[in-house]
Amino acid sequence: MARKPITISLDKARAVWLKAQKLDLETPFGSGPAAAAAAIEHLGYVQIDTINVIERCHHHILFSRIPGYRRSDLTHLQSADKSIFEYWTHALSYVPVKDLRFFVPAMRSHREKPGAWFGSVTAAEIAAMKRRLKTEGPLSIRDIDDDELVEKDHPWASRKPSKRVLQLMFYQGLVAISARDGMVKTYDLMERHFGWTGSPRPATDRQITAYLLDRALKSQGLVSLDSICHLNAPAKKAVRELIDARVRRRELVPVLLDGAEKVAHWAEPAVLDAPMASSERVHVLSPFDPLIIQRKRLKLFFGYDHLFEAYVPAAKRVFGYFALPVLMGDRVVAAVDLKTDRAAGRLLVQKWTWIEDAGVEGRAMVDEELGRFERFQLGA
Repeated sequence: MARKPITISLDKARAVWLKAQKLDLETPFGSGPAAAAAAIEHLGYVQIDTINVIERCHHHILFSRIPGYRRSDLTHLQSADKSIFEYWTHALSYVPVKDLRFFVPAMRSHREKPGAWFGSVTAAEIAAMKRRLKTEGPLSIRDIDDDELVEKDHPWASRKPSKRVLQLMFYQGLVAISARDGMVKTYDLMERHFGWTGSPRPATDRQITAYLLDRALKSQGLVSLDSICHLNAPAKKAVRELIDARVRRRELVPVLLDGAEKVAHWAEPAVLDAPMASSERVHVLSPFDPLIIQRKRLKLFFGYDHLFEAYVPAAKRVFGYFALPVLMGDRVVAAVDLKTDRAAGRLLVQKWTWIEDAGVEGRAMVDEELGRFERFQLGA
């Protein structure tokens, strides 16, 4: 017999999501590198992005959940502790190394069928790069100065053919990004970087499906098929079958949001039964934050439609080039377009848009958090 869905209010839905995202507490993960590791493990992954008008989003996402976060914490985890690795989730991301086996099948798929972007890379070029890395040690594209330069065939391409070879080897799991300086990546042979004699055993399709569902349940609390399979439509059929099986076993509860019943959601019973503490904490969030990146979900839960306008002509922008949503409690009260003037040591407000009236006290709280955010931007 099908289990009857539970209907909850949007207030409750937001509280569940914010608690799962660990945005309702001051120091949910503690401090130091261990806090950064715990945050990445809990969230499942932390997205990496190239835009740097303010601090890059991977640092920003961690700062939002770890007040004392330092950029060196992430460096330590990647290059010294080696407990995180970079790979593609819905975007390039930091992922816990304990989850690497769930990505091994994708790596093997890239070996069998590299894709059109890498069509010009030959097996001989890969073999030559392996030999070079083995002989010379870890290399960044800046370390390679003997390439015969070519014309770019894409705005994101490089004139150095070696870059495309290394990128393909990365997707194939032949090399790992052993260090990162801004967006400059240092590559090393995967086995040498991790000290392995062989790569982890690949997860099965069923295990990957369970991983996707469990990852979403931990970081979202209340999940939909779209939120579990963000930009991964091929996984939806298997995920839905697993959801239905867990509902039959009463491990998951079907949930409807009051006023938004057309979108099916699910949660673990204990999550819905847990007490929800109210919080008026203020966060200046990255547009790539896990709370913000899924725009339809954000609008459904918060009634806020975030616009990412970095690629929109200036005259058509509403919030600004790189607007950051300002969260106060369970409301998005503003969108602030910021830019760091590193030479002058200032954080510049390009445009400020109030979404809701925060009141005098609320505005003061936003100003205080913006000051803390500025100190982080400038490395203080």
